[in-house]
Amino acid sequence: MTDAALRALLDKDAIRDCIHRYCRGIDRADEAALVSSYWPDAHDSHGAYSGPVSGFIEQVRKVWANGPRNIHNVGNIMVEFTSDTRADVETYFIAFQRGTGADGVLRQVQLCGRYCDLFEKRGQEWRVLRRTVVYDWVAPQDPPAQSEQDRFGPRTPIGGSYPDDPVYHIAADAGN
Repeated sequence: MTDAALRALLDKDAIRDCIHRYCRGIDRADEAALVSSYWPDAHDSHGAYSGPVSGFIEQVRKVWANGPRNIHNVGNIMVEFTSDTRADVETYFIAFQRGTGADGVLRQVQLCGRYCDLFEKRGQEWRVLRRTVVYDWVAPQDPPAQSEQDRFGPRTPIGGSYPDDPVYHIAADAGN
């Protein structure tokens, strides 16, 4: 394997890790993980929002304040390097979202689409510089009438937000 081929593999893995960090950030209300997936000067076109990533993150904070339930699953990540420090990346996603809107109404939706990203490498780190979310499927759903405790029954723990979700306690729980 050449040094260039090895560098490309390592760079692709770093890009995938960044995409996964974004999903954890959104789903677990982990602001540090979310912020670390974008460059501070990034631009995000995300549904009704289009502008600096700082504005997108501010919108996300408001959503998190209402205790939403989000699950993002990604796959089919295609990375095309356009230079040593830039890559065009297409990532397919499936998202399930439930939350109370500004109007006080609880809604649930399944979304499928793609993140069309321009990634940039600064130093040794890859992050999103520009994101356009493309929606290929939107399926509104009826939110469940029962509480999560009733629906999940003995299936615990139930996923939660940072810092309470079990993913943040893996090392601490290793001795149990």
